[in-house]
Amino acid sequence: MAIRTRKKALTEVNLSSMTDIIFMLLIFFMLTSTLIRIVPFELPKSFSRAKAPIKITVEIRAGDLGYEVNDNPASEEELKDVIAQAIAVKKAAKEDVTVTIIAEKGVKFRKVTDVIKIANSLGTKAILATEPHT
Repeated sequence: MAIRTRKKALTEVNLSSMTDIIFMLLIFFMLTSTLIRIVPFELPKSFSRAKAPIKITVEIRAGDLGYEVNDNPASEEELKDVIAQAIAVKKAAKEDVTVTIIAEKGVKFRKVTDVIKIANSLGTKAILATEPHT
């Protein structure tokens, strides 16, 4: 009588090469994430020659991060009040109110979005000035 041995199927999956790949990807993403830096904001280029009516201008300076609302200097703390006063003057004259944002090269985009949020909270449109495409 012959003894029969059962052959068992191998049910393991070798994952050692998968862990090597994941480890290499982890190292790659860690190294490349340190190379990313926030680039200073520049005005976008535009092919359009149409000019929007400028009612209220908010200029953001790069050096001292100061603001000017209709050529009047304003600090970051009083920016919302100064814009609100300018909007009230324009609405009293029954004009459509649009806030035009002019940002110098080197201004962080967060400063631009802060002005957009202020304009939206005051119920007006905000547009971003562009440079003509050359």
